[in-house]
Amino acid sequence: MSYSILIVDDSLPMRSVLKRTLKAAGYGKADLLEAANGQEALEVMKNAWVDIIMTDYNMPVMNGLEFIKAIKKDDVAKDIPIVVISTEGNESKIKEFTDCGAAGYITKPFTAEAIRDLIVNILGEVDYEEDSDESDDDFDF
Repeated sequence: MSYSILIVDDSLPMRSVLKRTLKAAGYGKADLLEAANGQEALEVMKNAWVDIIMTDYNMPVMNGLEFIKAIKKDDVAKDIPIVVISTEGNESKIKEFTDCGAAGYITKPFTAEAIRDLIVNILGEVDYEEDSDESDDDFDF
């Protein structure tokens, strides 16, 4: 199964790192959408279905916490799982995110395994099978 993952971070290099990490974590077939802040992400979501959101906290225009609050007020989007990926790692900040509805939290820097484990915990197992036109019938075992 292929997922649609929205990456929200004001840093283009960080969005690129996260996309590569998601691919390394087994989400190479996922539709990876991007936004530079919460407001831009809300616009992206008007035109595309999203299975999970991965958002930074510190962003201009609309930060991650404001974005989570906006999502949770939307009847259509309120059940989309949101993972916060941030350098803000103190317990009170993490509690604030989860109290507002975040499904998970990962501190930067992160590993592909941490990303994969959290998404699997939220959405289910990754489909590692590669797309191929060949079937097992073509091989003589």
